[in-house]
Amino acid sequence: MSEEMKENKRELAKLKRLAIEIASEIHDIVEDTLWTDYNKMVGLSEKLKVAVEEANSFKEAKGL
Repeated sequence: MSEEMKENKRELAKLKRLAIEIASEIHDIVEDTLWTDYNKMVGLSEKLKVAVEEANSFKEAKGL
């Protein structure tokens, strides 16, 4: 595997990790503080949507 391909895979892993961290925040709110922090869901949902789109676009652009 080329060095460029390895770097692309590392970058994709970072992008995916960011999306997973946002999803984890959403999960925590749903499980623990829904009734007090529900207003954070809209912003987090939008951040998650953008993060997943970025990861998918990167994956497609790099042929991964």
